[in-house]
Amino acid sequence: MEGKERREHLVKILQERLEPISGSDLSALLGVSRQVIVQDIALLRATDINIFSTTKGYLIYHSEHQAVKRLIKVKHTTDQIEDELCTIVDNGGKILDVLVKHEIYGEIATELIIRNRQDVYDFVKKVREKQLVPLKELTGNLHHHTVEADSEATLDRIEAALFEKGYGIK
Repeated sequence: MEGKERREHLVKILQERLEPISGSDLSALLGVSRQVIVQDIALLRATDINIFSTTKGYLIYHSEHQAVKRLIKVKHTTDQIEDELCTIVDNGGKILDVLVKHEIYGEIATELIIRNRQDVYDFVKKVREKQLVPLKELTGNLHHHTVEADSEATLDRIEAALFEKGYGIK
């Protein structure tokens, strides 16, 4: 399969899936190495296809038609990650990413795409099992999330809930 044809097939696979698919699974489906998949993903992103890398794999992110987004600044301990993320999804938000503003390295961000409690539990489990250090540790627990919701009122409710728990920062 030629590169262009393979990338078209890759997009088709991602468009048909609602859940992320790992690079290893994609490489098996397309009969190429995982490195080829990584290169294809980079080329597709350069053509403005919204392919996100999550902790579970790749997916094409389809923004809801009337969705709004807001960058929300928060601070909490590592033990409070699950509660913070659940607070956001329980109030109607989708966590698109996490971003820190480091004084030396500048902005560092990574996609999360956390839509519900199961995504939260999977993320927290992976952090604990692999003993990973969350990005927020680089900035004294201060970080930002891009949160998507169906309305500004929903985003206001999310921020209010985070402030009520002491996580929200002005």
